[in-house]
Amino acid sequence: MKEEIKAHNNVLELIGNTPLIKLNKITQNMKGNYFAKVEAFNPGHSTKDRIALYIIEEAERKGILKPGDTIIETTSGNTGFSIAMVSIIKGYECILAVSSKSSADKIDMLKTMGAKVYVCPAHVSADDPRSYYEVAKKLHNEIKGSVYINQYFNELNIDAHYQTTGPEIWEQTAGKITHLVACSGTGGTISGTARFLKEQNPNIKVIGIDAYGSVLQKYHQTKEFDANEIYPYRIEGLGKNLIPTATDFNIIDKFEKVTDESSAHTARELAKTEGLFVGYTSGAAMQGLKQLEEEGEFDQSSNIVVIFPDHGSRYMSKIYNDEWMSQQGFFDSETAEIHQIEYVK
Repeated sequence: MKEEIKAHNNVLELIGNTPLIKLNKITQNMKGNYFAKVEAFNPGHSTKDRIALYIIEEAERKGILKPGDTIIETTSGNTGFSIAMVSIIKGYECILAVSSKSSADKIDMLKTMGAKVYVCPAHVSADDPRSYYEVAKKLHNEIKGSVYINQYFNELNIDAHYQTTGPEIWEQTAGKITHLVACSGTGGTISGTARFLKEQNPNIKVIGIDAYGSVLQKYHQTKEFDANEIYPYRIEGLGKNLIPTATDFNIIDKFEKVTDESSAHTARELAKTEGLFVGYTSGAAMQGLKQLEEEGEFDQSSNIVVIFPDHGSRYMSKIYNDEWMSQQGFFDSETAEIHQIEYVK
């Protein structure tokens, strides 16, 4: 009897079932057991593969998306890449409104994946006609046969992680997880994952990582939107200048804020200690873990799972570029990198 060829039908079959990896060196002086859910192992190198595939297939199932239609979305880069990838396989046109804060690497990747890209100014209000939210809405209204994913206000964003990420973490930890730590942008990842995990064990503590310059932490504490909290920051895909309905604030126990600078250095530290080449937001998540441990959040019996959302290759012109780091003022006498390159003449 001949053996069958073991091959996937297409790249979309590789989405999900990402590994849980124990963190060792970077956590050696910290109380608790730390595990990273490394979403860079998705084929599109980020957690956004999950929502892109789930939302698009739900739209197909409901008859909202038809052959030849155009998919439109707002993105800081990762969701756009995932949607472009799914669109290629399924035969849809893809148009993306991207924040100018997104790295040049991300924008180049989106173009490479066949998407039409509109780069919109990052530091304008959400209702400004130039914002990527409003640009996407305008394109959707103008283009016949288009579907606007609208991840910030799409309940399916939460459901994608409820159906996949949550069950994976529960199974991988044999139900022994005590804390979930995840960055919050649209809020879909943390909300959907937390919703599933808390159904299994309501004592699991869920902590969101937010950025200085974002409104999420204060809204969680007060249930009031405070525009005075908003100011420019550099981390992509973390925090917001609006309140996304894809965030279930009731299921999140607390938020921890991190700075641009500390998050950048911690991402680089992860590469050098754990061999994990992860993105800026992953650095933010790890920095949040460090701060939480210093504040006494964990004890020796804690089993903490942190979600690392994407891959470091998307930040080569930013946090992994010494010149960019210097321009931001992120290098000083204590943190300056020793240049490891020598040119042989």
